[in-house]
Amino acid sequence: MDVRIALFRDTFQPPGGEMGPWMRGWEYHMGFFPIILMFLFWIAVIVAILFLIRWLVVSTRHHRDRKAGSTDSALEILRIRYAKGEINKEEFEQKKRDLEI
Repeated sequence: MDVRIALFRDTFQPPGGEMGPWMRGWEYHMGFFPIILMFLFWIAVIVAILFLIRWLVVSTRHHRDRKAGSTDSALEILRIRYAKGEINKEEFEQKKRDLEI
């Protein structure tokens, strides 16, 4: 039994029996704390990337909708002015063509 323990121990230790400071076990470090911090860091990075993608999609959609909405509202105003009789048919057609460009 002692021979097996000695063989097991010797397989994980360099010749001379001493390990360097970088080869010590968890008891010489801060336990699992660095692993937890690394895990939280990567979660924060992933969440930040997802928020960035969402922001880009929403801002692009908002910009596109605002641009399309301004054309629709201008055309609607033009129709209302034509319906009220403020502009004639030629003016209406000309301004409508200008808005569609």
